[in-house]
Amino acid sequence: MAEARGELDLRRELEALHAASFGWALACAARERDEAADVLQEVYWKVLSGRARYGGRSSFKTWLFGVIRLTAIEQRRFRFARRREIPTADTTDVADVPAPSGPLVDRRTAEAISRALGALSEKQREVLHLVFYEGLSIAEASEVMGVSLGTARLHYERGKAHMLAILTKEGVTL
Repeated sequence: MAEARGELDLRRELEALHAASFGWALACAARERDEAADVLQEVYWKVLSGRARYGGRSSFKTWLFGVIRLTAIEQRRFRFARRREIPTADTTDVADVPAPSGPLVDRRTAEAISRALGALSEKQREVLHLVFYEGLSIAEASEVMGVSLGTARLHYERGKAHMLAILTKEGVTL
């Protein structure tokens, strides 16, 4: 009975984090919705089958985002290996990144932010997404990314500076 209760609690936590998890999976899957859905399905299977186990060393959300990131990397490597075996045209636009929206952000600003994010390195994009879109601290983002806190801070600061330079050049003020 305790095992069934534990799985029920686990399912509830996964459900509560589903929207944020899908947003992070989208970021890890270069904004490809089908790929993100596949990643998340694989993650849920890993978690519910016990292949990925939460050890309690970080928050559940931080741990889950780490599993999502690693699963996306695994799937990307698998697809790359398959593409090498079976040549196909690749039409994925990896620079397609999320742009903020809402009453305070006009369309021009949102498009400029999206372009600026697309110009960042992968690690800079990851840490900024985790901090600004997912509300994680830089320390939590470093855990998700599997890098040291100092490395995450470096990517965070460089990413912000690079974005500011791009936005300033485009005449966008925040």
